[in-house]
Amino acid sequence: MCRSIRTLRPPMAPEVTDEDVRAAALQYVRKVSGFRTPAAHNRAVFEQAVEAVAEATRHLLDGLEVRGSGPGPRP
Repeated sequence: MCRSIRTLRPPMAPEVTDEDVRAAALQYVRKVSGFRTPAAHNRAVFEQAVEAVAEATRHLLDGLEVRGSGPGPRP
């Protein structure tokens, strides 16, 4: 039904686009709902869920502090 959701956090994915975040959110909502494509009467709530998950994902990624991923020691 869906491909694996790839890791989006640095350093696993140094550059994450909004498209990457939305694709992961879509895969999550598809998996949880059991629908690859929602019926017309469920489309609005399906899309709302995708947007909410994408927003939560972006918030998570923006707030993560990954130790050891910063610049090296300064001279």
